[in-house]
Amino acid sequence: MEKIVQKFGGTSVGKANRMKSVAGIVQKTLENNLFPIVVLSALSSGGKKDGTTSQLLEASQEAIKKGPYYKLIDHLQETHINIVREAIDIRNIREELEEEIEAELRRLKLFLDAIQVIGEISPRSLDVIISTGEKLSARIFTGVLTSLGTDAVYINLDNVISKSFHEIDQRFCSYLQKKLAEIVNECGAKVPVVTGFMGFVPNGIIRSIGRGYTDFTAALIATGVRARELQIWKEVDGIFTADPKKISTARALTRITPAEASELTYFGSEVIHPFTMEQVTNANIPVRIKNTFEPDLPGTIIEPQSKSASDKKGPTAVTVKRDIVIVNIRSNRMLRAYGFMSKVFDIFNRYEIIIDLVSTSEVSVSISLDNTQNLDQAIRDLKHLGTVSIRKGIAILSLIGEGMRSSVGTAGRMFSKLAEQGINIEVISQGASEINISCAIEDQQSDKALKAVHEMLIEV
Repeated sequence: MEKIVQKFGGTSVGKANRMKSVAGIVQKTLENNLFPIVVLSALSSGGKKDGTTSQLLEASQEAIKKGPYYKLIDHLQETHINIVREAIDIRNIREELEEEIEAELRRLKLFLDAIQVIGEISPRSLDVIISTGEKLSARIFTGVLTSLGTDAVYINLDNVISKSFHEIDQRFCSYLQKKLAEIVNECGAKVPVVTGFMGFVPNGIIRSIGRGYTDFTAALIATGVRARELQIWKEVDGIFTADPKKISTARALTRITPAEASELTYFGSEVIHPFTMEQVTNANIPVRIKNTFEPDLPGTIIEPQSKSASDKKGPTAVTVKRDIVIVNIRSNRMLRAYGFMSKVFDIFNRYEIIIDLVSTSEVSVSISLDNTQNLDQAIRDLKHLGTVSIRKGIAILSLIGEGMRSSVGTAGRMFSKLAEQGINIEVISQGASEINISCAIEDQQSDKALKAVHEMLIEV
């Protein structure tokens, strides 16, 4: 039986009725003679800010500040137990789960007590705290499947990494792919329900991978078992030509390429984690984005072998990345000099600040950032190289598409659309891949700019 890895986001399983709906999706997969491997995020009844992981991160900070972290944990316990009581009718399964939830959160409180005494938290300690969310969601969902008559087994990946690694490189990924495949294959005919948290990674999971680590776990499992496809279940019909909440004429795309998916993710659209895309692309495994609430819709497929996201030339989608800061460095020392840019990048590297766009002239360089942590220290050092100015309230507008490689005049039409709406461009950048044209504009004009540029997708 061919395997399919199905990763469900926190909102997809954030309530009792949603848990049951997702269980129905898994059962239907079995009926279609496909073997599902389920990977879950921590529960979320709304957006990320209201999710379990966010509340656990808040609790960790409250523990450091000697704040009321017990209240946050008590709230999480109440939320999870209520879902168990509403979703599961079989008494012994329900009561066993309630006891496990209480025990898990009791251990977490003791751990946070220790954090409070120490007054600081290491990356590994933070991993211990946030892993609680995925453990609770996976354990509850295993109980839901079992109560509905599907044999399932809960898999906690807390201790899956038994070797020491210094960074997340391909050696690390290959090791995990093999280990995860072995664990899943040991389940036999039972449906594996796997925690999206995959153990203690180098430098901590949030810092090294980010909040999309559950996608990454699912990708490693998919590549390890050579799955037929990786399914990422969200709350949208797929990947759109633009944010459908902002643009009423935005439409779902039937397919896009991995390169387009990576560009869209980086520049503002929450499509799929870049680490995830890299692993499944290298293994030639397609990724399908589907809507948990409309499971019969086809969704969007990201196909490694696809040459283009559409049958036409030109762009595929437009996206906006907001809350950007632009740092301008002006210096006559740039003129006919070598090594200047290296010094600039070394400063950003020293303070671990990630750069989005770079635009240069003979005597100045403009750099866009979405992370301003440590920026004050970086600016202090940059002032030794030249005059530094900061522009806040900026957004990056990106037009993306494989078809732009063979389409003449796309940039000109994009900038003409922006000019017609009186939108000033701060910085322009086009990647060497020729599938992304990006520009920095004022954030307050981003919605108007998005609408204007999206018209190009409708016209062509």
